[in-house]
Amino acid sequence: MLKINFEFCKKGNLKFISHLDLMRLFVRAMRRAQVPVKITEGFSPHPKFSIKRALKLGLESENEEACIVLKELMEPEKFVEKLNCQLPEGIRVKSANLIQQF
Repeated sequence: MLKINFEFCKKGNLKFISHLDLMRLFVRAMRRAQVPVKITEGFSPHPKFSIKRALKLGLESENEEACIVLKELMEPEKFVEKLNCQLPEGIRVKSANLIQQF
């Protein structure tokens, strides 16, 4: 299993985005960036993606953490570059680390 843990910041007007909308925003940006995210198996499939802590509405943050599971290898630098091109102003991926688990 390949996982990418990444840090992102949430600033400006996007500090008013809810946690659920932030999840949707990342899933759509990953789809547009063609990130090979693994999809869950089951009745209602969705990307294997999680944000570690839900930030309260209206708060800015510099170091939020999230994790995705990949179905094929993607370099962390390429992940950051492709995803940042698809994210709106106010949300930026700062760094990413690849974790391989067997």
